[in-house]
Amino acid sequence: MKKTLEDIQALIREYGIRIVDFKLTDIDGRWRHLSIPAERLTQSIMENGIGFDGSNYGYAPVENSDMVFVPVLDSAVVDNYMEIPTLSMIGDVRIIDLPENRPFDQYPRNVAIRALDYMKELGIADQMLIGPEYEFYVFDETAYDISPDTVASYVHTRQAPWAAASDENNNGYQIPHGTGYHTCLPMDISNDLRSRICLTMDDWGIPVKYHHHEVGGCGQMEVEVELGDMLSLADATMAAKYIIRNEAVSNGVTATFMPKPLAGEAGSGMHVHMLLTKDGKPVFYDPEGYAQLSKEAHWFIGGLLSHASSLCAITNPSTNSYKRLVPGFEAPVTIGYAMANRSAVVRIPAYAKTPLTKRFELRNPDATCNPYYAYAAILMAGLDGIQKQIDPHAKGWGPYDFNLYDLSEEEKKKISGLPKSLSEALDALEADHEYLTQGGVFPERLLKQHIARKRKDAEEISRIPHPVEFSKYYDL
Repeated sequence: MKKTLEDIQALIREYGIRIVDFKLTDIDGRWRHLSIPAERLTQSIMENGIGFDGSNYGYAPVENSDMVFVPVLDSAVVDNYMEIPTLSMIGDVRIIDLPENRPFDQYPRNVAIRALDYMKELGIADQMLIGPEYEFYVFDETAYDISPDTVASYVHTRQAPWAAASDENNNGYQIPHGTGYHTCLPMDISNDLRSRICLTMDDWGIPVKYHHHEVGGCGQMEVEVELGDMLSLADATMAAKYIIRNEAVSNGVTATFMPKPLAGEAGSGMHVHMLLTKDGKPVFYDPEGYAQLSKEAHWFIGGLLSHASSLCAITNPSTNSYKRLVPGFEAPVTIGYAMANRSAVVRIPAYAKTPLTKRFELRNPDATCNPYYAYAAILMAGLDGIQKQIDPHAKGWGPYDFNLYDLSEEEKKKISGLPKSLSEALDALEADHEYLTQGGVFPERLLKQHIARKRKDAEEISRIPHPVEFSKYYDL
């Protein structure tokens, strides 16, 4: 049952709430926020919203940058990271217009909503269920310096192998390189932190499947959540990142979703499991199909693989993303699909056997993406594959049920790979984005703005000397 304003006002009285905090998402996928005294949350705000200048959020200019934020009451949750008792809510953004305000078509949440409506209009499905896996690193401390005389970064954690000889708090229980997967106490020094994260996520209405230490011995973690509606999980992804960062800070450490914060260590992705249902029945299940997947599922995979390169510009939108997408670290580098093959972009989990859990995962995304745009783009690519009946097997994309890293160099050349840089992914998006604009889901001006902003990032970073360049070229 949807919450009413009276429900929220009762919640405010019950918890002694003094401030209501509204969280808005900018173009890059960062939360920004504005706050009001709790007594100002009235019916007028629900009808007319709160005005703000949307031009500061990174979106492409529109004819009217004066916008209003309208809270989503069902998202209300007590935000314990604020000292003053605070109730937090997300919401939707509308452009001020006559006779009525209209949804701002570039706002991330509105793009995701439109993608789901488009799916329903096509009659293919009425629900997309997804399940993201959140991978991140936790460090005891971090620092970086980007100035004319210094370009450097520093991280430290006492569980890392390098701490064995130097850390004053060393207890001898370091994790050797690449052996962190499911490691136990006392090496797993962040176990209680992850448990607190999971309990808080549950308080925020985000059911957790499990948590564990990941491969990276220098503090890599994973929290995986249960499958849920795409829009709800996009909201949950924003909340999960907020919770993880704030729980880390509250416990005297720091967490990062950077895909590759450490050279030579495992990278952090955000694998996305997905399936479609219609009238409560699975669209992706066929007991006679390869991996028990239906023809619609194979076509959806075909769409993902057909647009894999351009998708990367949205699902992997940082220069650091492409330091993760390299061979040798269980990261996907091959445009292909298979069962239980972690080097392929699309992996079909063998353990998902029942009709309503039969699914596959897209392994290349990482958490530097804007989740609303990323999940919407994934859906649009899959829908395009179903509409065009793109058969991934006929296209030569698999199934690759063998270790792709073991192929000869000659055989590897025959297999397509993901972009090797952000600039290459942006080139692909410029050339291949019509599937995103179908049904008015992604506005053209939003895509142009996204490309322009990310090209600026790539060009800026490419001009900065790298410490490795000193080691290779200083004496030449």
